[in-house]
Amino acid sequence: MQTAQLTSTIRCPHCGFEKKETMPADACVYFYDCAGCGQRLSPKPGDCCVFCSYGTVKCPPKQSHCGCSHD
Repeated sequence: MQTAQLTSTIRCPHCGFEKKETMPADACVYFYDCAGCGQRLSPKPGDCCVFCSYGTVKCPPKQSHCGCSHD
């Protein structure tokens, strides 16, 4: 079994600000406040978390194909 990546660069769709973040290994992140413009991000419809919607790497639960709490 492959180890999940725990870092992802999240990009704000409002201002384009990017920041590398560490994701929790066993949970989805539903809200994220952009450090650039202050907008609160939430997942796009059909995604379980902000990393799946706006990150360069999907969340660890999605990476492991075990599902998320929002699947």
